[in-house]
Amino acid sequence: MDFRAEALKKHYEWNGKIEITPRVRVSDRESLSLAYTPGVAEPCMAIHADVEKSYELTRRSNLVAVVTDGTAVLGLGDIGPEAGMPVMEGKCVLFKEFADVDAFPLCIRSKDVDEIVRTVYLLSGSFGGVNLEDIAAPRCFEIERRLQELCDIPVFHDDQHGTAVVVAAALLNALKVTGRRMEDITCVINGAGSAGCAIARHLLRFGVGELILVDLQGTLVEGRKGMNQAQEALSRMTNRRRLIGGLREAMTGADVFIGVSAPNIVTAEMIGCMKRDPIVFPMANPTPEILPEEAFRGGAKVVGTGRSDYDNQINNVLAFPGIFRGALDVRAREINEEMKLAASYAIASLVSESELSPAYILPHAFDKRVGRAVARAVAEAAMRSGVARVGLSGESVR
Repeated sequence: MDFRAEALKKHYEWNGKIEITPRVRVSDRESLSLAYTPGVAEPCMAIHADVEKSYELTRRSNLVAVVTDGTAVLGLGDIGPEAGMPVMEGKCVLFKEFADVDAFPLCIRSKDVDEIVRTVYLLSGSFGGVNLEDIAAPRCFEIERRLQELCDIPVFHDDQHGTAVVVAAALLNALKVTGRRMEDITCVINGAGSAGCAIARHLLRFGVGELILVDLQGTLVEGRKGMNQAQEALSRMTNRRRLIGGLREAMTGADVFIGVSAPNIVTAEMIGCMKRDPIVFPMANPTPEILPEEAFRGGAKVVGTGRSDYDNQINNVLAFPGIFRGALDVRAREINEEMKLAASYAIASLVSESELSPAYILPHAFDKRVGRAVARAVAEAAMRSGVARVGLSGESVR
């Protein structure tokens, strides 16, 4: 199938992938009076007296805003908010299909950090969570940070943290397959944008041994010019050997390669320079940094990509629906590091020791256990870390 042509055809047919449907029927005078005036005044006044009642008396408890400025859409770059709308609608579909979370796209016509933050904050009272999507780095870092400070609901940039959660889950199981320990490995991340920086921070929390980030200017090393604030912070926590050079130099002798960068920039020869039986996650889409067959030719033991036509698809859909489901279930104020760590472990745990193999390190996207397992792990972590408003049975923990 020519997916590009067929997708365009279907989008013309669908005329949009989401719609709003009512949860109540208004078919007579009595039902109208209950759903709208005069009856609706009672829940309004109950919320006025206690704003937390908005989670019980409206759909806010299950509603996520999917927010973009259209500047980093699916590898297409800065194509604008309207052009990003099909992706945001698609994200909303995934929220509903994989975790029964209602989601609504908000595509903002601005690249100004202050305007975007102000807009989302002013709307945040209508939602139980905010999923930031396809916002270019480094602007995305500041937008997320400031919204997390302002809002009393979870704000989560999926391009950063969803990717990091699934990569960590894949790595946990790949290490078992290859007989390695997290604290002993050298891991190279090519691409120091939003995803690469988030993966690095997440893996540092898992105790990764040595971590080296590489961008177009070479390895991130403390004191190098041209780094943004997020990269500078990571340069002080990574590359302890102060390695200078490009990707080839970084990969030599490494155990793990993670790519969130550009197509066809890694060769079989470069894989051959890594340690024996390396783990290779080239995730550029749709064309990875190296095709799996070439990586195996270079000696890779485990390979995972972002594509569905190869084994070990590293797909954010394993993470973000369950993460938000768990956060919403306990009305979490934020999605913190403990919750993200719990999500990674939950995903990894769904592949049993007897099932693990080089071709199977992650559950499949349509494995119905995933959303439930991630949601429960995240909800429990939220309660342990003190950011939950209610418990899983709905009782207040305020």
